[in-house]
Amino acid sequence: MSDTHKDPILRQGIAGAQMLFVAFGALVLMPLLTGMDPNVALFTAGIGTLLFQLVTRREVPVFLASSFAFIAPIMAIKGEVGLPAVLGGIIAAGVVYILMSLAVKLRGAGFIDRLLPPAVIAPVIISIGLALSPVAVGMAMGGSGDNAIPYTTAIIISMSSLVATLLVATLGRGLFRLVPILAGIVVGCALSAAFGIIDTSGIAAAPWLALPNFVAPEFHWGAILYMLPVALAPAIEHIGGVVAIGS
Repeated sequence: MSDTHKDPILRQGIAGAQMLFVAFGALVLMPLLTGMDPNVALFTAGIGTLLFQLVTRREVPVFLASSFAFIAPIMAIKGEVGLPAVLGGIIAAGVVYILMSLAVKLRGAGFIDRLLPPAVIAPVIISIGLALSPVAVGMAMGGSGDNAIPYTTAIIISMSSLVATLLVATLGRGLFRLVPILAGIVVGCALSAAFGIIDTSGIAAAPWLALPNFVAPEFHWGAILYMLPVALAPAIEHIGGVVAIGS
């Protein structure tokens, strides 16, 4: 194979590795914050991504992960109606996405531009990120509970990871400029190993093969009506992601 063909494959492989870690962190964080099962999220996201790639014929390099827009509503109603009813509400939100996609199919992509122009999509995506910034700051400072890390250690690791990410993003050249987040992860993991805060006992004790802990949904009108308006935000989030990657 010539060097001309090797370079694009290498770039795709490294960019794909970065996407894997970025999507994994976001995907697993959502169920951890809401008390849901991360294994179910990983399984369903994998199936959803494969179906997405099949339907789009691999035209859009997108991995479908958890939407942070659902965190607040899930936490708000889970204690009142239970997890099965929450899952039923999420399914109802999925039906809204299907209806929106049919509308785009029938009326063209311009329908989305008129319904949700960039001036609407951008602030919603920014708001979703800002709403979760306190969680990120809390984790950067060591978190809380039984798994809390000493403040000084946590700040050294988190700030070093952030600085490494920013330096690679601003000063990196060629291939390295594509992977600023991956660089931050490498620095963070190296420092965590040096401080002895990486615990692999759970990995060693986990079974090699096991089914996720699926929960059957229940359709509760209160949960459904609560979730339906929330469905608009992840739809905007997804549209923004596809537009950004397309650009």
